[in-house]
Amino acid sequence: MKFLTRISNAIMEKYLPDPYIFVAILSVLVVILGVVLTPSSPLDMVIYWGDGFWGLLAFTMQMVIVLTAGHVLANSPLFKKFLTAIASSIKSPGMAIIIVTFVSLIACWINWGFGLVIGAIFAKEIARHVKKVDYRLLIASAYSGFIIWHGGLAGSIPLSVATEGHPFEGIMGVVPTSGTIFTSYNLFIVLVILFTLPFFNRWMMPKDDDVVEVDPALLVEEEKKFPPPVNTFASRSERSYILTILIGIIGVTYLVYHFATKGFALDLNIVNTIFVILGIILHGTPQRFLAATQNAIKTASGIVFQFPFYAGIMGMMTNSGLAVVFSEWFIAISNDTTFYLFTFYSAGLVNFFIPSGGGQWAVQAPIMLEAAQVMGADYAKTAMAIAWGDAWTNMIQPFWALPALAIAGLKAKDIMGFCVFVLIFTGIIISIGFLFF
Repeated sequence: MKFLTRISNAIMEKYLPDPYIFVAILSVLVVILGVVLTPSSPLDMVIYWGDGFWGLLAFTMQMVIVLTAGHVLANSPLFKKFLTAIASSIKSPGMAIIIVTFVSLIACWINWGFGLVIGAIFAKEIARHVKKVDYRLLIASAYSGFIIWHGGLAGSIPLSVATEGHPFEGIMGVVPTSGTIFTSYNLFIVLVILFTLPFFNRWMMPKDDDVVEVDPALLVEEEKKFPPPVNTFASRSERSYILTILIGIIGVTYLVYHFATKGFALDLNIVNTIFVILGIILHGTPQRFLAATQNAIKTASGIVFQFPFYAGIMGMMTNSGLAVVFSEWFIAISNDTTFYLFTFYSAGLVNFFIPSGGGQWAVQAPIMLEAAQVMGADYAKTAMAIAWGDAWTNMIQPFWALPALAIAGLKAKDIMGFCVFVLIFTGIIISIGFLFF
């Protein structure tokens, strides 16, 4: 495995471009595929791209907030002490890889936005305390926990079909989470990944001579210097704890109301609200909170101008019918035994071009649910096969790695050599779950 990962890392470092170059190449590829495989003309594909370019604008803003707010929270004095206490108790590189993978898996199962940020921040803190740990593998391990998100409590597809009035209720009805998240096949996949992936990641640890330790410059935090206080309303209010307490009361009251009336409903907006409110409270004064925010916003630059390109790709895939073409290829070679397996593989392929779980479900659901009806397959299991396919190829899709990479100060090519093997390993587990359960 050490030999294979060394070769994989060498290939990725040599040939994998920057995520922006990757999405630019992907955009051109989808234009060509749309012209060749669908009735769309080149002009049609360009129009689809332009019409969809801002289709993920709200989601882009949500991702910017989850990244910056998570960064602000993690750098608050209390939270930082907590992370430091845990990280300082880890004594070996192998244990560091195991623990960061396990923590990331649990966090992403609870909520993907929470796990995606906390895993990377925790990994970076571990790098401060554990010597001789490969920083690339450490961050790849933190990111690998993301594989589990769509089989967890915040999976967009299982939560969508559990909601009355969802777009496909007329076909499959309302499916409670007992029929998706808490089924035997889903729990099998989740638990096997949970208890084996940490050790698989440790198995990928390079030889001592090949270890790439963290660049100390990435761990340096610029200490914010504040101007001396003056006796003015502006200066006193910036340093006042009163405004923080009042905002904290408002925020906590709303969160209590939300969970009391809606149960443990964690969507991305609620996660962001929790992050923001806790960040405000734990930084104490508005001045310290704003300073932390200004520092954190730098990590979101890669997202702002890359997500619209993926939205454009999604527009082309949807409006040209290219996603349907891909899905129909797999349906054509499916039978009663392999239908869920090939549904999973088809979703993995489509995910390269539509890296949004909700967007992918909207595109693939009509054709896959119709196929399930013809084959007499279970609608809920078909939905979960799409969900796991969406999560699976995220391991080699730079789109979702951007937040973790921004926090870590790395590039996609630094971790993708390891993520390729995570893809293969988890793909085997997920395939067994859909083939034999």
